[in-house]
Amino acid sequence: MKKLRIAQIAPLVERVPPKKYGGTERVVYHLTEGLVARGHDVTLFASGDSITSAKLVAPISESLRLGRKAHSPTIVTMMMLSKVYEHMLKEFDIIHSHLEYLTLPYAHKVRVPTVLTMHGRLDIGEYGKMLGLYPHMAYVSISDSQRRPVENINWVKTVYHGYPPSSFEFNDKPGDYFLYLGRFSEEKKPQQAIMLARACNIPLKIAAKIDPTDQGFFDQKIRPLLDHPLIDYVGEVDDTRKVELLKNAKALLNTIDWPEPFGLVMIEALACGTPVIVRGCGSAPEVITHGKTGFICETRLDFINAIHRVGELSRKTCREEFERRFSADTMVSNYEELYYSLLQKNFSAFSEKMHDKELLRVSGLLQTKRATVFR
Repeated sequence: MKKLRIAQIAPLVERVPPKKYGGTERVVYHLTEGLVARGHDVTLFASGDSITSAKLVAPISESLRLGRKAHSPTIVTMMMLSKVYEHMLKEFDIIHSHLEYLTLPYAHKVRVPTVLTMHGRLDIGEYGKMLGLYPHMAYVSISDSQRRPVENINWVKTVYHGYPPSSFEFNDKPGDYFLYLGRFSEEKKPQQAIMLARACNIPLKIAAKIDPTDQGFFDQKIRPLLDHPLIDYVGEVDDTRKVELLKNAKALLNTIDWPEPFGLVMIEALACGTPVIVRGCGSAPEVITHGKTGFICETRLDFINAIHRVGELSRKTCREEFERRFSADTMVSNYEELYYSLLQKNFSAFSEKMHDKELLRVSGLLQTKRATVFR
């Protein structure tokens, strides 16, 4: 089987995979490992403390957030993109960037196709105008709802995130507590989870990180609420502790109030068999099936009713839904098919300009695709 030469470009904020909190880098890890397992030649651009089966190219020795050395995030990221597009471009058939708009000035004029997965919200600042300057790039959304603020660009696919099922242990006999898992920020509304726990007289464990930009919010609105016998703040947790908390929770209480692009924590809960009680914004209605794998809520009363009804839901169904829709294998297959599709379009557009040797090589890749990917 002929292999694709793929560059995966990860953010430098966290290592791949992250030691604690970090969504994008976790997705990049599982995607990269899956592509390597399928025989592709993958180069991962990430911090030097990353763990990968691919070839690692690292512009910095440690991730920015937990590293011991201070760096300018923008400068080191630009240096990494420069290395990909100015020095190593000929080494790849496909470049897959997870750096969103920072990639655009480097990628828009080169022959090698670039896949741009948009991991964040698109409804803030000048995001829409920036993407509109490069409307023909190959953009991937992580939910259909994520596209709404910026519709007039080349969305080529929606690919939901995925995990290996072995990463999470199913548990059909949870404890008596509910769980809030994520980070402390205004749009996540952790204070509402705390107030709901008090109102319903239920134990609530909170596992969340505090970004420096959210320290004031935590000090003013969250810290005063933590001194209560029903509330157990356990801090920011690693993967092992996260799985333990999720699998033993009666439900995940996800009181977000913003257009969540995807929400990895929801599929992490489902993987453990844990239902999700979530506000119906952003991707939540795409990820959670109301009355089956959780409850989609709009009002405070909806949340209270869902808390009391969560025992009606089948934890086995939650796990099955995760395995069917959100496995790493499904995610990797979707991206792999997209890579070959873009190569086909690129081949058609540039075939007259290619040298015979390059034409034969790309044609061979596409023939292999037809025989193996769409089997």
